[in-house]
Amino acid sequence: MVCIGSKALQSGRYKTHNNHNLIEEEYPQMPGDRMNRITDNQSGGRRSNNNTKGSKNRRPGKEQHHGGGGGGDKYSSYQQSSSVVRKQVDPETAKYFSEIANLLEGAEIEERNVICGNALEETRGKELELATDYIISHDLQALLEGADLDQLCGFLQNAAKVFPLIAMDRSGSHVAETALKALAVHLQDNDMYAIIEETLTKICQVIVVKPVNVMCDRYGSHVLRSLLCLCKGVPLDSSKEFHVTKSSTVLAERFSTKETKDVGNNTQHQRGFPDLLKFLVTRMIECAKKDIATLWVDQCSSLVMQTALKLLVGEDKELMNIIPIILACHGENTGEEGDLIQNVAVLKTLDLLNDNAFSHLMEVILEVAPETLYNEILTKIFSNRLFKVSSTHLGSFVIQSLVSAAKTQDQMDLIWKELGGKFRELLELGRSGVVASIIAASQKLHTNERKCSEALAAAVCSTSESSNCIVPRLLFLESYFSSEDKSNWKWGKDDKMNVLGCLMLQTVFKFPSGFIQQYVTSILSMETNHVLEAAKDAGGGRVIDCFLSSNVCAKQTRRFIYKLREHFGELAMRPSGSFIVEKCFTASNLTLRETIASELLAVRPELSKTKQGPHLLRKLDIDGYATRPDQWKSRQESKQTAYREFYDAFGSTKKTKKSSESFVGESSSRLSPPRSVKKMRVEVDQFLASAGTSQPSGSSNFPGLEASMAKLGFTGFKRHHSRGEERGGGKKFRKVSVEGNSMKKESKEWNRNKKRKGGDDFRA
Repeated sequence: MVCIGSKALQSGRYKTHNNHNLIEEEYPQMPGDRMNRITDNQSGGRRSNNNTKGSKNRRPGKEQHHGGGGGGDKYSSYQQSSSVVRKQVDPETAKYFSEIANLLEGAEIEERNVICGNALEETRGKELELATDYIISHDLQALLEGADLDQLCGFLQNAAKVFPLIAMDRSGSHVAETALKALAVHLQDNDMYAIIEETLTKICQVIVVKPVNVMCDRYGSHVLRSLLCLCKGVPLDSSKEFHVTKSSTVLAERFSTKETKDVGNNTQHQRGFPDLLKFLVTRMIECAKKDIATLWVDQCSSLVMQTALKLLVGEDKELMNIIPIILACHGENTGEEGDLIQNVAVLKTLDLLNDNAFSHLMEVILEVAPETLYNEILTKIFSNRLFKVSSTHLGSFVIQSLVSAAKTQDQMDLIWKELGGKFRELLELGRSGVVASIIAASQKLHTNERKCSEALAAAVCSTSESSNCIVPRLLFLESYFSSEDKSNWKWGKDDKMNVLGCLMLQTVFKFPSGFIQQYVTSILSMETNHVLEAAKDAGGGRVIDCFLSSNVCAKQTRRFIYKLREHFGELAMRPSGSFIVEKCFTASNLTLRETIASELLAVRPELSKTKQGPHLLRKLDIDGYATRPDQWKSRQESKQTAYREFYDAFGSTKKTKKSSESFVGESSSRLSPPRSVKKMRVEVDQFLASAGTSQPSGSSNFPGLEASMAKLGFTGFKRHHSRGEERGGGKKFRKVSVEGNSMKKESKEWNRNKKRKGGDDFRA
């Protein structure tokens, strides 16, 4: 009886006849290939055993290999897993592996190694039928996990010719995955590198003969992505971001205002095989060139190409060759600068943006494309079509990727020209992600910031309405635009705050203060109960955090903090509200700090039992406030004095000033701290904490701070070792003399010397 494909699972065993000649014709070796030079690296001698333990990976009733990226599975005409006829596993072999499985369960490490070696030797010539047998495949996985590297590589090299067929089988794909993970364990051992490279090369040489079969297969595509990650050196346990990136992760990366990072750079890489990776991807795409139209709309092959592109980030030469092929732009002139994207592919590409698989692929292409290629895609494919593409559901995500990948102000100016005046239309269409991307990219590249601020405000607030409504409407963006009577829309008590609306506000509050006064006015006009609701919400809390961290004047910041009085204890009990309490404390004057401390003291027993409570109580020194309130107040005053002195010495040399209320006095003016002053505060806090700041009221000595300034060359702070005051082997530093404004004089003198020398570095 012959069973085909998945129907064989019903019989428990594959009952087939063998035709290895057919397999060899379909997946022949590649004599004379340029990668054969890699296979010449032979390593002699026995390798040391490096056993790995693992439980049998029993398959669930429903396969979880393929996921993410949107949409369901698509099966193309290239899937071969259900059309390959295989030989039946004979009863004696089945009984043998059943007994081996029982032996492995109670065996010691050394015994397991011997058992695995002998059992894998019995698989020679029968790798395909054993790996694709639903029962025996589980036992084979256990053998591969317990085998040493020689045994593991021996099995894979023997199975190389049929590896694609194993990978495209429901059971065999798990065996292939297990073997690749077992290989990855040995990557850190330099002595094992050559044999692993030889093994992977043989597998890659077989795959690139007919890659479309594997790329379009539900199971084969997953194994192929793992193989790509292994060649890159990405640990397979942490390679999920290359297999499928979660939408929340993509959202965070796109709207981050930090410098653009390479895709996948957060993953720690092991030693990989870069030449083999380039060979596999390049040959795979080139061999699939004639079938590229099929690969575009197939979910499985799209994921394979996405993974390959992410892993090649930084390899501009390969990307410049591969991306035009994927976009079907491989004409006669392809490769010449300025002529990589040909007009014949433009309309076809635009039509495909409404396909789920291709739109995801296009997003990754835009993320990884070198700047020259990105410019051509922007000007030839998307120029004068940005709003049209943005208006479609899937196209809007592609435009978000396009905007987030912009690297120059000129590129953003071109995008702004087409979309800058369309904010309200995009929001009404539900394309708020496009608007958020433009705002984030403008802030990152410092271009069109004022225009963005004004356009967003105009999109949610007409000229006849008060600007007080801007922030509430953005917090509830979806609720506002779904309202039939927008002019009478009111804060919804049970409505959920909109993620993208909150992200836009977070970015806007990072703009220069001169560009956001209408937003400041709006947030300051919010009612107390609305401020409290926003602080309790995760997204709203981050908006408040960004407002308190912005460079608006201290008087406006404290005016907002006053709205939360009598609610700090309630907020501190929430994980999402505790950081707001800490931020408010940092931005407050002494009076407000005492208010916050007293409210936290009232809930200290309950707060100390929460996850975030101990940190907050320690950071704000609530115990010190409870036992020694006068000394606590003195320390808070001393801290602020240290902040000022530290800032005067090391702060910005810009001449711009703003009027703000000081920490101690209520009407003094001083320089506006730059954004880097946060780091200064952290450093000062560390100095004061390490030196011990529990000093009597009125004390002005800061040993930690003074020692640091002495190291940095300020002569007003001299480093002394008081032998008579040495305690426990430690050294005590004290200030010898600080006359009047000597610190400021030293700072000015240092600045003058710096200008004379023309140097920018300040070395300790």
